[in-house]
Amino acid sequence: MTRHDTAAWTRLAFDSWALSVDAASVVWLRSLRMMAGGKLAEREAERMVTEKVMANLLLWPFLLQGGPCQSAQELSSRTLRHYSGPVQANRRRLSR
Repeated sequence: MTRHDTAAWTRLAFDSWALSVDAASVVWLRSLRMMAGGKLAEREAERMVTEKVMANLLLWPFLLQGGPCQSAQELSSRTLRHYSGPVQANRRRLSR
């Protein structure tokens, strides 16, 4: 493994960790919102289900754009980028 490969995999590991922290925050914040009940909780539950379905439907064409010769590293990076934007947006929205 070259120095560049090591750095790239280290970056990928850090990005994975950062996404997991953001995702855990979103789960916690959504749980609080849903436990409060009411219309806001209903809208959040609907939004959550819609987002998950759409994110997974849109993932496959997004990943296939690079062709079948993508490395595991590139595929992992693209997947993290695909999910990190919406997760960060949800964390910001729910933290207000």
